[in-house]
Amino acid sequence: MTEATITESKKPLIDVRTLAPAERHPRIFNTLNALAPGGSLLIASDHDPRPLHYQLETGYPGKFAWEYLEQGPEVWRVEIARLESGCDCCCGSH
Repeated sequence: MTEATITESKKPLIDVRTLAPAERHPRIFNTLNALAPGGSLLIASDHDPRPLHYQLETGYPGKFAWEYLEQGPEVWRVEIARLESGCDCCCGSH
């Protein structure tokens, strides 16, 4: 097992292929909301989760980072990380 695999295995994984469509986004957002700053979540899907990415960007702007780990054609894997708070702007880190 590589160091990257060991590190990834410590992160929560949601394989949406095993969930009913109506359960997918609620499960993902519940898990994301529970992440501590700096924490991340892995998602596996049978399609490009681009709509989820757009929903995340519009609903939580600047709160999460998105990285494709695998881009099809059979499986898409994405890591979503909760960004550390603490910008030094006038928003008060909100």
